Amino acid sequence: MTESPLRIVFMGTPEFAVASLKALHETDFNIVAVVTVPDRQAGRGRKITFSPVKEYALKNQLALLQPEKLRDTAFISALRDLNADLFVVVAFRMLPETVWSMPPLGTFNLHASLLPQYRGAAPVNHAIINGETRTGVTTFLIDKEIDTGKILLSQETEISPDDTAGSLHDRLMEIGASLVVETARGLCAGTLLPVPQQKIRHIQLKPAPKIFPADTVIRWEEKAEKIHNLIRGLSPYPGATTMLRKESEGFRLKILGSAISNDFTGTIPGTIIVKEKSRFLVACGQGTIEILSLLPEGRKKMSAAEFLRGFDPSEWEMD
Repeated sequence: MTESPLRIVFMGTPEFAVASLKALHETDFNIVAVVTVPDRQAGRGRKITFSPVKEYALKNQLALLQPEKLRDTAFISALRDLNADLFVVVAFRMLPETVWSMPPLGTFNLHASLLPQYRGAAPVNHAIINGETRTGVTTFLIDKEIDTGKILLSQETEISPDDTAGSLHDRLMEIGASLVVETARGLCAGTLLPVPQQKIRHIQLKPAPKIFPADTVIRWEEKAEKIHNLIRGLSPYPGATTMLRKESEGFRLKILGSAISNDFTGTIPGTIIVKEKSRFLVACGQGTIEILSLLPEGRKKMSAAEFLRGFDPSEWEMD
């Protein structure tokens, strides 16, 4: 790899960001430093864990910065000393203006939606939950408001009926990595014309806020299609949740895989129907959902058939 005169600082944390960092590193760019979150304790043993971006940086001997606070004077000074031309941000924290305004070519972010639609922390989840058939990725110049900066490039992809948040995340991760490289090249060459988001007209903007536990609860009185989209949009994480109840007993299930079924109609929402001793169906407000895979509280992920082999739901109902 020949070293480019373009000096880049990359900022990111999760696996989604690694693909973009890898794409830049394996192309003709000079990654002068990687910025990621500090190490954290995780799990029962409180073991110190590294972010996926840090793991890649260490493996590839890239300079690493892990500030606790992004306004810290030592961190700001270290960034300035790098003399970077461009900052690239993928799945990181909100940057203060003293950081994003620093490089002469600006700071751009990769967002997993077609902006201005689905601004916010969970664009992949909300696109599927809302039953969208298309989405994409967008690169934009960071400014003072979250996800509102001028658009540089975007690329669309189809959301298939079988897509989950997990499968769509992985596809957007790869599409986004290519778009990050294309955006960096365009900024370096001066060939990109940033477009204000206000010029992109939409009848109704759809937000993508952070998902909280209350947002994961299945309401069985809703239509089967809406419930199925919720399950897809929250799989594999955090998972759509429901309570299995019988009188005073109850335990929580995460539903990770489903299909729409019209085998039964006119049944009280939440009623469980077992068919052929291996098919687990639940009546909805309209239509029926077949549960394909689930995660019972305190246990591992399993298929519906595996769950039914050790459990008789005939006297239980979903709540």
